[in-house]
Amino acid sequence: MTDGADDAGVLESKRNATRYQILVEIAERQPAVSQQEIADAIGITAQAVSDYLQGLVERGHVEKHGRGRYEVTKEGVDWLITRTDGLREYVDHVAEDVIGQVEIDTAIATAPIAEGDTVSLSMRDGVQRATPGAGGSATAVAVTDADAEQDVGVTNWEGVLDYELGTVTVVSIPRVENGGSAAAAPDRIAARAADADLVAVAGAEALAAATAADVDPDVRFGTAAAAQEAAARGQDVLVVAVTTALSAHTDRLREHDISYEVVDAAEE
Repeated sequence: MTDGADDAGVLESKRNATRYQILVEIAERQPAVSQQEIADAIGITAQAVSDYLQGLVERGHVEKHGRGRYEVTKEGVDWLITRTDGLREYVDHVAEDVIGQVEIDTAIATAPIAEGDTVSLSMRDGVQRATPGAGGSATAVAVTDADAEQDVGVTNWEGVLDYELGTVTVVSIPRVENGGSAAAAPDRIAARAADADLVAVAGAEALAAATAADVDPDVRFGTAAAAQEAAARGQDVLVVAVTTALSAHTDRLREHDISYEVVDAAEE
């Protein structure tokens, strides 16, 4: 038995959308299938599930093997695959052709910009900048108005943003029971901080060591994500971290291909 909705895609027919969901739930639970569990999972009544199951059995998409025992047939699997392929194509279309075209990023305007202007993109001080005109290696189109130093929305990028990734230096501070900040050489931390664009500390021992070196950290609660993100935006980062926080930072930096070195802050 068929009806006019059978040939429609899952998104074109509410009946087909419900059939699709029920078939998926049966496939996950078979052969012991609770109609109430399916009803709860997809948000319809148990009686509605029963009615749909009867229709799916009549269509040959499901076989019934006794009370509460159902199995998706080969025909049912084929129907699921066909509708899944259709869903996948639709999702790809939305992601690539719709969202991809209207995705908006944010930059800081270096001068007044009007909606519709072509702008050149650059990276400075870890922040994406938008400058009126198309003279840069990467360009985009403004979707909002902005005065200088205001945020501006941009889309339709072309080219490659030309800048170098930053590096991360991680200064290791021992736990307090192993000497803590007293075991670190303040002048070594100060020298590293002078060459960094951003200084972060992770752990009380690290904060004490930075204070002893007369270094005022930019980030008091230095996270691995913050250091990685800053380096990815061209910043050279100094992370003063207690030894127990080292692996969290180095693992994330390796994962995102960020260059780093680990330095022992103790006196040599």
